[in-house]
Amino acid sequence: MQYALQLTHPGPEGRLQRIDWPPRDPPKGELRIRHDYIGVNFIDSYYRTGLYPLEAPAIPGVEGGGTIESIGAGVSGFQLGQKIAYGAAPGAFATTRLLPAWRALPLPEGINADIAAASILRGMTAHMLLSQRYPVGKGTRVLIHAAAGGLGGVLTQWAKALGAVVIGTVGSEEKVAIARRLGADAVIVGRDADLVAEVDALTAGQGVDLAIDGIGGDRLRQTIECVRSDGTVASIGQAAGPIPEMSLVALAARRAIRLLRPSIMAFAADPTAYRDAGEAVFGMLKRGIAVQPDKTYPLIEAAAAISDLEAGAGTGAKLLTIAE
Repeated sequence: MQYALQLTHPGPEGRLQRIDWPPRDPPKGELRIRHDYIGVNFIDSYYRTGLYPLEAPAIPGVEGGGTIESIGAGVSGFQLGQKIAYGAAPGAFATTRLLPAWRALPLPEGINADIAAASILRGMTAHMLLSQRYPVGKGTRVLIHAAAGGLGGVLTQWAKALGAVVIGTVGSEEKVAIARRLGADAVIVGRDADLVAEVDALTAGQGVDLAIDGIGGDRLRQTIECVRSDGTVASIGQAAGPIPEMSLVALAARRAIRLLRPSIMAFAADPTAYRDAGEAVFGMLKRGIAVQPDKTYPLIEAAAAISDLEAGAGTGAKLLTIAE
């Protein structure tokens, strides 16, 4: 039985309902993909709670990998049975889906489908942040939250590969070794740590050049205080809750900074930027810089995977598979 998971009544109690989802013929310019693996991301949590709207038929999931089952008119360069990966395209929580052909990234030889499905969106985000939004290079001081997690882990690896000095934060002592293995030069432990004081001590009072904050809540205020004068803060999520309102005076309390609120979904809506990001991700995967799957769930258990992600359970990425 082919099925999809449809979001009903977005909100704190938002639920995913199983619906019949028979395979459809792809229209012109599209492919039909049978999923092998589907990635789970915080954007799926934001869809569930209603923070981000999701258009009908309201099927979450924005990345995955699988096999081409059918090819629509006007599509060239693909073959039936070919393995592909994709990201930034809602509608993944389904056994099969239709996908614009330009979003299908042929899976290079030697890259496993599960690693690609776990890494493609997070890798594109790392490329956007570390190459397109701030030119990270040798000696750049970067603060990365949740450095042992899925996105934080790939950001840590990628920044280190570019020559950065990485300060990571983790929620517990058990995750320190993971963050260091991924490349963090220093690790700050605990959600109640005095982040500003510890970053000041690690940078001799100078602050970091770039801070990437996917935590939100009051943590963003602290993150801003960790950045040097004329440095950059990239606010990319709010896993800890809504971002409080802040005045320009509050933002500049540390000194002048740049505050970015980049969207990987908007960035990846441009086909050229999307393909370039895909090539960059595959290049990093070949170098061993990847998001390792932490746990794989049957598709029907997507709600549990989202809940575990929200709770910070485990490290790495949560994956779904259509196997029952």
